[in-house]
Parts: sequence; structure tokens; C-alpha cells
Amino acid sequence: MKTSFAALMAFSFLASPAMAHEVWIERDAAGPARIYLGEPADVVPEAGDPEFPNLKAPKLFQGDPAKPAPLVRRANHIEAAAAGSGDVRLSDDNVFAPWQGEGGKWEGVVYYARAGREEAKSVLDLEISPVSANADSFVVNWLGKPLPGAKVTVVNADRWQKSFTATPQGGIAVPITTPGRYLLSVSHDVEGARTLGGKTVEKTIHVSTLTFVAK
Repeated sequence: MKTSFAALMAFSFLASPAMAHEVWIERDAAGPARIYLGEPADVVPEAGDPEFPNLKAPKLFQGDPAKPAPLVRRANHIEAAAAGSGDVRLSDDNVFAPWQGEGGKWEGVVYYARAGREEAKSVLDLEISPVSANADSFVVNWLGKPLPGAKVTVVNADRWQKSFTATPQGGIAVPITTPGRYLLSVSHDVEGARTLGGKTVEKTIHVSTLTFVAK
């Protein structure tokens, strides 16, 4: 029986309105970037995931984070133009309002996403980056440093999925089993006060995805 992406990630989102939702980017060659909110192992409904209205204004950029791309809302995704064929990234800390988690602690979520594996560098706070251009081996970085033991879920073009544990150096190797789009996902919980959605939270769940097309 196929295990849903939601079931694999639910332990990080107990009692959370965010559930197991992810934000990810799909891009074909030099075409526009398509930003989705949902469960990547499932087919995106034509009208969008029920939580799609919560995805309002992700900051997508190519090269310079200070120059976000203009966004166009479509039926089930948000579209952004991007020049050339380089990697694109986004961050969004305003998808779901903070919620009270276990023990009454206020929690919040910050999403990051990247499409492409041409650049062997990390720009986002939490990012999965190839060890070299177009490599099948990656490093999970938190604030620019490898995150040892990170739990990474891989969803391939056939929607097959499996979880891997990063090495002490934050590395993982992705088995390329079939041509098509791959999605990698990782989450990292950080304790400590910060403001999200106008409210002070005591724990922040950082969630990051990477997509690329294997040939």
C-alpha cells in the first residue's frame, strides 16, 4: 500500500493546521516557475489543494533575494517569470497562522523551496544543495552549514517515495530510478522565541524542498 507523504511527515505537524503540506516549485527548462502548496506525492487538483488560498505572496527570486519576481495567480498554483535556465528559490513565513502545539506552546512554520540543481551553493536558511552542478548527491544546509542526521524524503517521477538520513556531514545520495521530476523535502525544528504572523512563537518548524528534472 502506498504511504502518503502526509503520513511520513505528520510527526512534525501534530496538532498543526499546516498538517503535512509543503511548498514547492516546478520549472521546465527556461519556462516560468510554478509554485504549489499541497502534498507533493499526490496529484495537485485542478482547482488547487484545499489549503492553496493560504499561499498568498511567496518571495521567489533568481540570483538576488532583494529582487523578488512578480507573481500571477493561477487556478492551482502561483506563476512567476524567471530569466534563463538558472535555479530559482523562494521563502514564505506567512502561509499558516501560528498554532498551539503540544503542551500549549505556540508554533509556526517557515517554508523554503528551490527548483534546479545547477548551483552548488546554499542561499536559503534551510536548503538542499547539490555537491556539484547537476549531481545526484546533495547536502542539507542550515544557516550555511551542513545539518547532520537530517531526515530527507525523496519523491520521484512515479510518485515513489522513501526517506533517507543524512550523513554526519549532511550528505545524501538520491537514487535516480526513472526519468522525470524529483522532489526532496526536509524539515528542521528550532526552539526559541521569534515573531511569525504578528505573534511570538516558541518553536519554528522550517520546511524546505528541492525539485529537479532527471533525464
